[in-house]
Amino acid sequence: MAHIDPILFSVLDNRFSTICAEIGETMLRTSRSPIFSEARDFVSAIFDQRGRLIAQKDYIPVLSGAAPYALHAIIDHFKERIYEGDIYVLNDPYRGNNHPPDITVVKPVFYHGELVFWSMAKGHHIDVGGGGVGGYNPLATDAWTDALRIPPVKLYERGIKQQDVWDLILINVHIPFLVEGDLLCQIGAATIGERALQSLVKKYGIDLLNTVIDEIFDVYEKKMRLEIRKIPNGTYYAERKIDHDGIDTDRLVTIRLALTVDNEEIIFDYSATDSQVKGFLNSPYPNTVSSSNIALFSTIEQKIKINEGSTRPVTVIAPYGSLLNPQEPAPTTACTVCTCEAITEAGWFALAQAVPHLSQAGWNRWAAPASGGFNPRTGKFFSDIHFMSKGGGGATYGFDGWDHMGTVCTLGGLRAPDPELHELITPFRILNYEYIKDYAGPGQWRGGHGVHYKWQVLADNVAFAMFGSGVRDETVPFGLEGGSPAQKTRQYIIKANGERKWLDVNCFIQAEKGDIIEIFSSGGGGYGDPFARPPEKVLEDVKNELLSLESAKRDYGVVIDIDMNTLKINWPETEQMRKNQKQ
Repeated sequence: MAHIDPILFSVLDNRFSTICAEIGETMLRTSRSPIFSEARDFVSAIFDQRGRLIAQKDYIPVLSGAAPYALHAIIDHFKERIYEGDIYVLNDPYRGNNHPPDITVVKPVFYHGELVFWSMAKGHHIDVGGGGVGGYNPLATDAWTDALRIPPVKLYERGIKQQDVWDLILINVHIPFLVEGDLLCQIGAATIGERALQSLVKKYGIDLLNTVIDEIFDVYEKKMRLEIRKIPNGTYYAERKIDHDGIDTDRLVTIRLALTVDNEEIIFDYSATDSQVKGFLNSPYPNTVSSSNIALFSTIEQKIKINEGSTRPVTVIAPYGSLLNPQEPAPTTACTVCTCEAITEAGWFALAQAVPHLSQAGWNRWAAPASGGFNPRTGKFFSDIHFMSKGGGGATYGFDGWDHMGTVCTLGGLRAPDPELHELITPFRILNYEYIKDYAGPGQWRGGHGVHYKWQVLADNVAFAMFGSGVRDETVPFGLEGGSPAQKTRQYIIKANGERKWLDVNCFIQAEKGDIIEIFSSGGGGYGDPFARPPEKVLEDVKNELLSLESAKRDYGVVIDIDMNTLKINWPETEQMRKNQKQ
């Protein structure tokens, strides 16, 4: 291999990452859907001519690990029919995608007639047909009631728009103007990537770039192997549950992991996991790989980019016909949320047995609706996912959990929408949006705080697809190393007559004008003995109305007195309580 100047190596390595960021920023600024423009529920990536992942911008990490599988499905399908000016689209979970709402748009990059790179823009669409709301159908029992299935097809061929393909897609969705707008947004974003990559080829030549890319892969493989070596050899077992699949509502679904570390390699073996289920929790293999990557790459000590090289030492085993590698045509839509969360938690829990100082306590699980209907104020149909319900992140050694975070499938990358913009485009009025007292898991480092999110419906016949997990005791965010779990999520509908009804996950509800939906989202799990938390930090949370006096005393052994409307630590009683707890 030719000698590569280390400065050039660094420049190009970072330039590839920057191109992915440019693709993502284009999606953010040109989309019609708030899921793109506010929540950033998308990912961008670039590949070499052989389809090897060079770099990505994983705004939502669970989307990114599946990206290479989608590209290879397209390459394998078209083979010798890949032309300059082509643009491909794919969403079928059994043709390389992770789940149907995340539609993949790919553009091959040519330079002087030679295929040199691939540019990808992939994101969650607010509408993918089927019988669901916002892409989610809790009652789906197969891939066809789940969503419209798009195998690898061309939106453009040799630069010519394939109108028949566009018509076929748009006639099978409920809100075609949003879907069309976001597809055009993705095409524009992939084109931005194409232009930047062509500029690189023009400046450096494809031969030099390919040499640098090979070196990038080798360097990141070595870095990853060094990180795995820091984890003690052995096999570590973990088990995590999901509330239910929406069909068999009395049955919790279980993921079982045997994680084996063998010197410089690591194996995620899910052979003991439940078989595939009737409902929409089934995780196609690309999604299972992506979720496993989240657990590993968020635990290792050094931040390492995910690319072709860094994933070489990682093996994922998921038997065909299981929950984590289902047989077609099982429904799959909730796999990027509920199932990803449980996969990632299992990985963290297993890794915590080997490197507890690097692992994390459980994060909040998503439990909130997608909603849709007609908004009489705007005169348009709308669809929305209620991202303001995000709960708290789990604590880790040395750090409290982050407050109001997206779940582990996003690793915090999910943005909550602006409340005023949310009210402008939806028929909802926000009544409460604030942190909840006593919902974070106690620990030497406490979990992050969940939120109380409450809104009133201002239109008739609005449908809500409640989807998620974490409303049962068995699925609350776990604590680590003596830390306590967080409270479970609770969600309710309050009818106009004042009736208040508990809401389960993975079901439909129909709300009428005047109804109120209320969610108390869980916090994150705690890490370490809560009685080792500095009393000053406990007092700070009490003053900020995030912790009650009762919880401070019960969970942390900190007695706080109220003296002339001033909160002060009662040091003698606090020291005695903590001394008694150690005995």
